[in-house]
Amino acid sequence: AHESGPFEIRPPLMHRRQFLASATLPLLGCAPTQEITGGFTGIAFERGHVLRETRTWPTPSVTRRTDVLIAGGGVAGLAAARALRLRGVEDFALLELEDRAGGNSRGGAVGGIACPLGAHYLPVPSDDAPDVQNLLEELGVRQRVAGRWVVDERHLCHSPQERLFLNGAWQDGLLPVQGVGAATLAQYQKFAALVAQHRQQARWTIPKPNRPLAPIQQAQAAITFAAYLDQHGLDDPHLRWYLDYCCRDDYGAGTATVSAWAGIHYFASRHGFHAPGADGGEREGGVLTWPEGNGWLTQRLAAPLADRLHTGQVVLRIAETRQGVEVDVFDTATQTVVRWQARRAIIALPVFVAARVVQNPPDFLRQAAAHTTYAPWLVANIHIAQPLFDRPGPAPSWDNVLYNTAGLGYVDAMHQSLRPVPAATVLTYYRALGDVPQGRRLLMEKPWTAWRDEILAELATAHPDLAAKATRIDITRYGHAMAIPTPAVSSQIGLQRLFHGREQLQKPQRLAYAHSDWAGYSVFEEAFTLGHRAGSS
Repeated sequence: AHESGPFEIRPPLMHRRQFLASATLPLLGCAPTQEITGGFTGIAFERGHVLRETRTWPTPSVTRRTDVLIAGGGVAGLAAARALRLRGVEDFALLELEDRAGGNSRGGAVGGIACPLGAHYLPVPSDDAPDVQNLLEELGVRQRVAGRWVVDERHLCHSPQERLFLNGAWQDGLLPVQGVGAATLAQYQKFAALVAQHRQQARWTIPKPNRPLAPIQQAQAAITFAAYLDQHGLDDPHLRWYLDYCCRDDYGAGTATVSAWAGIHYFASRHGFHAPGADGGEREGGVLTWPEGNGWLTQRLAAPLADRLHTGQVVLRIAETRQGVEVDVFDTATQTVVRWQARRAIIALPVFVAARVVQNPPDFLRQAAAHTTYAPWLVANIHIAQPLFDRPGPAPSWDNVLYNTAGLGYVDAMHQSLRPVPAATVLTYYRALGDVPQGRRLLMEKPWTAWRDEILAELATAHPDLAAKATRIDITRYGHAMAIPTPAVSSQIGLQRLFHGREQLQKPQRLAYAHSDWAGYSVFEEAFTLGHRAGSS
């Protein structure tokens, strides 16, 4: 579904296997040759906690006025700001908690190398996401040539795109095929047939359309993906691992937590599921990526805002008044409370935050907050001074996943570079904690050194020299990284309630809501589209 227009992924510039294999391999378990520095970075989570912990606030020391106020500078808030500018509305202000806008799609740098702090790619959007397509055209990522849309290949993920470490060696693609038997392949084919069937039964798009789910989708939204797989006799451990990995990667939790609707949506809204031998094996569609991940996009969305972007702002209260909207904000730089007055406000905050700060919140907001659960995430950027020893198999790829481990693997920040010889780079490692008991507390209380050692030990299976070549590890923690699309408790809550709420929220009003939470799951296309609609109304 994300393949729109003709394009080709750039072929690899060179084979790096010989270079990597020539690297000196230290004995497994040897101590690092140099100290690994680093720490927690990227998120000032204590700013969000101050809203929860402080009971009383001083009287606002200053009052500021603007026509439209945007609370939240993630993808949705930035999209709303862009939509206002496209309409010719220049009198607005955007309030952001962190020191930089971008939310989960911010970028950073370690050792002078740009790397993602969160989301690291965007599938080439289909015609179902015209607002995202227009953004990419505006940024020069795609253009019309001889009447056809062409994607600039410099922004497409260079080949090789992905590989899996399985049974002591690397294989192409992430679906386990190396050494699997006929029974496993048969279950791959059975699941592929089910996905194809569901694509015929209902419409699957990103972003979701503004209408209720089809009956078959509503039934899937009411059960877990694991229960759905059980119902269809899909119990092969390789297939179950792969599907669990996909859910953790996109939704922050595995098949036992997310709904069957979400698990099927992962494939049906994109490229389907292709069993090995049937259609060339499992494959991804075109993927746009940059060294700093989706931070490349959010930096360009934030740049034109200039002094209309206010960072380090903790939203305390949002209230409707006779004249419009009143918003109280704690400015972390001046340690004062500022009162904003506006004609209307766009609330691009997570649902649980919006329900806390909106005065007399409406029923749909309270109910959405009560039924939305969030996945904590950890992102570790590992700077390595030299190329790593590489096990047998395909050449180092952009996305590198280890089978049956706690993490989701890593992406190579320098994979998109045109340098002729591999050198220093940053490996961005991801781990979702949506299924981990007390995951949020573990994320916040576990020392950086413990995370460092655990991550190095996990990746040492494929890269025994990693500890010796790593120089710095910066870890970013997201306590509420994304809404998890859990099964609906009934037809009126969960995904369905969030969906109906989103329909309702598009009506012109003083308070408009725009955040990926209202889609029930967190992806760029949903957040951008919701923000664009809020800013366009």
